[in-house]
Amino acid sequence: MRTGHDVTTVRTAERELMTKLPPGTLMQRAAAGLAATCAGLLGRTYGARVVLLVGSGDNGGDALYAGARLARRGAGVSAVLLAPDRAHPEGLAAFTRAGGRVADDPFEVLAVADLVLDGITGIGGRGGLRPDAVPLARAARGSNALVVAVDLPSGVDADTGEAAGEALRADVTVTFGAYKPGLLIDPAREYAGVVHLVPIGLGLPSVPAVEALQHADAADLLPVPAAESDKYRRGVVGVVAGSGRYPGAAVLAVAGALRGGAGAVRYVGPGGDAVIARFPETLVSDGSPDQAGRVQAWVVGPGLGEGPGVAEVLASDVPVLVDADGLRGLDPDAVRARPAATLLTPHAGEAAALLGVPRERVEAERLASVRELAARFGATVLLKGSTTLIADAEGPVRVNSTGTPWLATAGSGDVLSGLAGSLLATGLPARDAASAAAYLHGLAGRHAAQGAPTSAYAVAEALPTAWRDITETSAER
Repeated sequence: MRTGHDVTTVRTAERELMTKLPPGTLMQRAAAGLAATCAGLLGRTYGARVVLLVGSGDNGGDALYAGARLARRGAGVSAVLLAPDRAHPEGLAAFTRAGGRVADDPFEVLAVADLVLDGITGIGGRGGLRPDAVPLARAARGSNALVVAVDLPSGVDADTGEAAGEALRADVTVTFGAYKPGLLIDPAREYAGVVHLVPIGLGLPSVPAVEALQHADAADLLPVPAAESDKYRRGVVGVVAGSGRYPGAAVLAVAGALRGGAGAVRYVGPGGDAVIARFPETLVSDGSPDQAGRVQAWVVGPGLGEGPGVAEVLASDVPVLVDADGLRGLDPDAVRARPAATLLTPHAGEAAALLGVPRERVEAERLASVRELAARFGATVLLKGSTTLIADAEGPVRVNSTGTPWLATAGSGDVLSGLAGSLLATGLPARDAASAAAYLHGLAGRHAAQGAPTSAYAVAEALPTAWRDITETSAER
């Protein structure tokens, strides 16, 4: 599991460690890891042209000490001091002793740089870049240089991933001691590029602010039938989806459900003929959900329109996933009163309607939004988007690390809902079912797209390949 810790936690751990080490040791550890990463990116350090963008405080100190190490290895290193009177004094002294020089013309050195170190602001920065830093950031990004962020791209929020103003987009971010939540959540994740973690010996708490499943974690969650399993022991998932206008949503939700590990799928809705034509193994019912037969979980909402079914499903005593049209006008009190788990899977627009805020706010404040939804409804919430987040009342927010922009296609969310509902029916807790489904769905999207446009049905068809990828890769380790 990849974990991310908030700024307060990281700083507390740094202070505790510094009491046990000689002065400056922690910064030297960070600078050594930063310089080593830069040297690896350059390939040939001797003669390389490196520019440091140095703000005040320790972040600028990390950049200066790393620049000193690169200068001693033969690089030509220039420092652009954004606040000369507040530059880290020991770091600046070490830099000049090593042969580094303070740039007279920042734009001249940036124009010819091979690598730029972004040490403008650190993890304590709030808001976008200050006006005096914006021209330098644009010049760095407009050059042919690799941009390496020191701990965090300047201009983004370490704790939330928000970018309230202009920020400097990095090709690589070298972060120290722990991943910060913002490095895992868009829009900051997009600004971070490839993230390298440099361990510096921090003692961090076991419960992080956010966590992201890796292959082995997903493999541990995916159900495996035992020798004595039958379709009912494996779980039965009910799907209430589709309408006369959107029969395809029923087909796609059932497609995802059939590949989610449950032993059987019951479908309720007007799309029965379309579902049976594609998936004859589906158990189709013409009545209401409470007449369809026993299920271990329900999925309700994809393509439902104004059709019935939501109230009946919410009145059941089994886990329920609510998506799409099922979310419209959803009553928080009704959800909170349910005796079984509820999983909500909104995209940003649906989340905004549930919260009564503009969509832009949800997209800009994804972490705060998913937490607020989980608290308001007393449910597990999977907030879909460029970074899919899963939150409930307990534990860290989970960040999905798989996916591709090609998944932004009609019906993709219907497949995800069926898949997650099926995992609920196998007995997984809502938090784990949502996390495993998002991970598997994102990986299937990569397999289906392979760098080109794809369709929701192709994503569903790629789910077995993604499943095998996860389980076989983990078994080899």
